[in-house]
Amino acid sequence: MRTMKALVKAKPEQGLWLQEVPVPTVGLNDVLIRVLKTSICGTDVHIWDWDAWAQKTIPLGLTIGHEFVGVVEEVGSNVHDYARGDLVSGEGHVVCGRCRNCLAGRRHLCAKTVGVGVNRDGAYAEYLLLPVTNVWPCDPSIPLEVLSAFDPLGNATHTALSFDVLGEDVLITGAGPIGLMATAIARHCGARHIVVTDMNPYRLELAKRLGATLALDVRTQTVDAELQRSLGMKEGFDVGMEMSGNPAAFRMMLQNMCHGGKIAMLGLLPPAEIDWSLVIFNGLTLKGIYGREMYETWYKMTMMIQCGLDVTPVITHRFHYTEFEQAFAVMRSGQSGKVILDWSER
Repeated sequence: MRTMKALVKAKPEQGLWLQEVPVPTVGLNDVLIRVLKTSICGTDVHIWDWDAWAQKTIPLGLTIGHEFVGVVEEVGSNVHDYARGDLVSGEGHVVCGRCRNCLAGRRHLCAKTVGVGVNRDGAYAEYLLLPVTNVWPCDPSIPLEVLSAFDPLGNATHTALSFDVLGEDVLITGAGPIGLMATAIARHCGARHIVVTDMNPYRLELAKRLGATLALDVRTQTVDAELQRSLGMKEGFDVGMEMSGNPAAFRMMLQNMCHGGKIAMLGLLPPAEIDWSLVIFNGLTLKGIYGREMYETWYKMTMMIQCGLDVTPVITHRFHYTEFEQAFAVMRSGQSGKVILDWSER
């Protein structure tokens, strides 16, 4: 039996463990991918911390991770579009293919979605097995580190392009890696003013590098009518992107939207009271975002990078996969953007 190195949630406690596990067996419609680079997601941090969500979601023994780039190692007998050595990434949501939404081409809305690295073995390993329908061919001119972060870039793209931002005033709450990527996309797509809020000075500085007009620490600065006037705004923000998962940040966003404003919501908010009169009387549109549109989002982010979108400032730290403990320590500190693990050197 062939084995490989993998980062496994082996115990019901904080941490991950580097173990030898079997190399996955390739089925008729599968692609076996030799992983080159992965990037750490906030979901992976939850699994490391073994918080309440992880405890009820993650089976012990799972290989985690879902942000990756690699090359095709082997394909099943029904696979004809990929060959050994092809550079690929992949969609981390495996869908059923038969429900109403899947059959209508709305696969990102499949109610039976299975998450790579959450519900099935993931990418923090030397090899990853995916159905061919989840494999995405990569442009080799794009840096491998950026390709390894296509999954979160897809979240940012889905969010930022949900509503037209050309010439609009945009408010982004939350300067985590996905909020930072959304900032770069909004700037690339012609937003007028982009205001980013957070409580992390390190990430607010990154937001400025990625195109924010203002990056505000909400512990000392306020988004209000006076700030809007200072930017030449008259009626509030046209587009909001909620990336923080913080109820106070969302309430602040609602108070600063223009009539008819549109909000794309990616941050996972806990149950919280909001003033629904602000939504109803101001005619606001709220759109929940989960993952990426398959596969239009993948196409759009590839094209934007080919046309000049630069998200490389989001990538701040790099480690060999055997240094995963240091990598997670940096990610958990909040003093980072995206953190990359290198699997190319065994």
